[in-house]
Amino acid sequence: MTMQFLIASNVLLWLALIGCAVLMLGLLRQVGLLHERSSPMGAMITDHGPDIGDAAPTFDLPDHSGAMVRIGGPSALKRPTLLMFTAPTCPVCDKLFPLIKSIARAEKFSVVMISDGQPDEHQRFLAKHELGDIRYVVSAEVGMAFQVGKIPYGVLLDPEGVIRAKGLTNTREHLESLLEADKSGFASIQQFMTSRKHSHDAKAA
Repeated sequence: MTMQFLIASNVLLWLALIGCAVLMLGLLRQVGLLHERSSPMGAMITDHGPDIGDAAPTFDLPDHSGAMVRIGGPSALKRPTLLMFTAPTCPVCDKLFPLIKSIARAEKFSVVMISDGQPDEHQRFLAKHELGDIRYVVSAEVGMAFQVGKIPYGVLLDPEGVIRAKGLTNTREHLESLLEADKSGFASIQQFMTSRKHSHDAKAA
């Protein structure tokens, strides 16, 4: 009787172990699916304006101090330019501003903030933030030319004024993903995921 009990308990233990192993494999598969759906934390393109690889529309507009700013076209400083579409009442834009300044200094690129809104709102924003080398332009026309529907939105231009990356920049990771576009070879999260899918399909075939 004792021997039968030991055999039965061992069988039950093995069945429980196999059940745990199956459950663990299922959990690992779900974790993998979630990781695939959530990464990378790149800037998401949401507009239908000038595409990556196109020359950016050009504008000559005064900044907040009255000095003229060229948007688009070859850079006089021979370096990339980040166009940041913002608004003085946008809380995310306000939070990102110090990060933009810090990254701009470290990566050595120019920044033009393109905003829209009421004059008193711009005055409050400018009184709160020290711009440094960042140019601040108030223009709805530029946003319409790039067909920007949501903010904060970044567009990275190379020194020749060609669009290299663009997308919503709600976080530091989104902002940094724009600046890594040329290094990684992927100008957007959509481009990355498309390439990843094609690679997976090719391996499966």
